[in-house]
Amino acid sequence: MSTTDDILAELASLEDPKMRAVNERHGDDHGVNLTKMRAIAKRLKTDPELAVELWATDDTAARLLAILISRPRQYSADDLDSMLREARAPKVHGWLVNYIVKKSPHAEELRQRWFTDADPVVASAGWALTTERVVKKPGGLDLVALLDQIEAEMKGAPDRLQWAMNETLANIGIHHPEHRERALAIGERLEVLKDYPTPPNCTSPFAPIWINEMVRRRES
Repeated sequence: MSTTDDILAELASLEDPKMRAVNERHGDDHGVNLTKMRAIAKRLKTDPELAVELWATDDTAARLLAILISRPRQYSADDLDSMLREARAPKVHGWLVNYIVKKSPHAEELRQRWFTDADPVVASAGWALTTERVVKKPGGLDLVALLDQIEAEMKGAPDRLQWAMNETLANIGIHHPEHRERALAIGERLEVLKDYPTPPNCTSPFAPIWINEMVRRRES
């Protein structure tokens, strides 16, 4: 049985200063190769108690590992709300939403709780969960109202919230043909992420390019 101290020592031994420097440019204060971290998680398997202990260390690498060995159903809605608000690093925030909250029975409750939160980082999680519903369970969502809000607020939103709103816009355009023309028009007019540097062979996050490329792939 590995203890929290054992795991922290193992993570520390994997720390790479060059990788930390790269990660810190994105707000993530750790230097552990994620492939090696996933190998540790595979060895540990699901371990809810150890996950809670690792999360409590407030160490970014330990929290990422905690997410990987968590059981989504082990956390209450209030647990997840507290964890999201504690998740300083973007990678921790993203993994928590994608690997735990989206698989939690509390996902819809938290989507509604976070969507209008005054903290834009928390609100971005609400939008990420909304995008999940746009794609997988759109029934009951008011897509017109979402487009209205995006059109009114996305241009001036803080970076992480803006990114999340843009993902919702693009996915409405991709998955809901009846709203595609308007989604494209909003993207063209607002020009959010139009000049975002995009590596070769990757799709631009600029909504009109993203929408058209994904529709082309789906229809080819």
